[in-house]
Amino acid sequence: MYSKSQLAFKWFQYFAQASNGRGYGIHSPFVYQFVREVLNDDRDYYAYKLIETAKKNLLLDDRLLPVKDLGAGARYGMDSVKMVSAIVTRSVSSQKFGRLLFRLANFYHMKIIVELGSSLGISTAYLASADPSSQVITLEGSPAIAAIALETFQKLKLENISQVTGNFDDVLAGVLLSHSKVDLVFIDGNHQKKSVLDYFEKFLHKMSPSSLIIIHDIHWSREMEEAWLIIQEHPRVKMSIDIFSAGLVFFRDEFQVKQKFTIRF
Repeated sequence: MYSKSQLAFKWFQYFAQASNGRGYGIHSPFVYQFVREVLNDDRDYYAYKLIETAKKNLLLDDRLLPVKDLGAGARYGMDSVKMVSAIVTRSVSSQKFGRLLFRLANFYHMKIIVELGSSLGISTAYLASADPSSQVITLEGSPAIAAIALETFQKLKLENISQVTGNFDDVLAGVLLSHSKVDLVFIDGNHQKKSVLDYFEKFLHKMSPSSLIIIHDIHWSREMEEAWLIIQEHPRVKMSIDIFSAGLVFFRDEFQVKQKFTIRF
C-alpha cells in the first residue's frame, strides 16, 4: 500500500492529466453522457439519506469484531479485533463514491450485480437501492463483518441482496455458475495484483456488451496500478475510465477503437 504522501502525489498526477469533470472537450458521446448525467448528477436520490444515516450509526458502534485476514491484501490488516466504528473509518467507501455506485446501477439499469467485498454493507446498500427489482450478490470473507452487513440490510429493508460468506477463491465459482451473465461487478476488498486479475478473467465469461466492471482503489498500491494497466489493455475491454478512486471497464460494441479516459471526480 502506498503511504499517505505517495497517495497524495499520485492524486496530484491524476488531477493534472485528467479531463475536466464537466465533459468539455470529450468527443465520445457515451463518455460525455456518462460525465454529464451520471458522474455529475447532483440530485438527492431517495435512498441517500437512509443509507448515510445507517453509516453514521455504524460510526458510533463500539462493538468489537474478530477480523481475519484471508491473505487477500484486505485493508483490515493482520488477524485482530477491530471496533465497528474503526472498520467504517478505514474500509467503508466514501459518501461521494457510494452515491456514484447508486447512480451507475440506476442509470444503466443493472439487474444482476456481484460485489466482491461487502464490508459492513454500505456500498452494497447503494447498489441494491438503485432498483428493488435487481439482484445483488455480495461476497465477504469475514463472517463477523458479514453479520453486521446483514443487520444493515435488514434495517434498510433491502430484500434484493444475497450474501455469500467465505474466501473469494473458494466461493466465487459457485456464484458464477448460478448466473449466465452479470451486468455489474464491483471488485473491492482484495488488493493483490494476481487476485484482481484472476477475478477479472473469471467475470469476463459473464460479461455482455452492456456490462460494467468497477475496480476499487486502482491507485492503492503499485500492484493495483499494474493490474489496472493490464486490464485496460485486455482485448475484450473496449473502453476504460480512471476516476482515481476506481477504474470503470466497459465492453460496448459501439466502441470500434479502444479508448482510455482519465476524468476528474
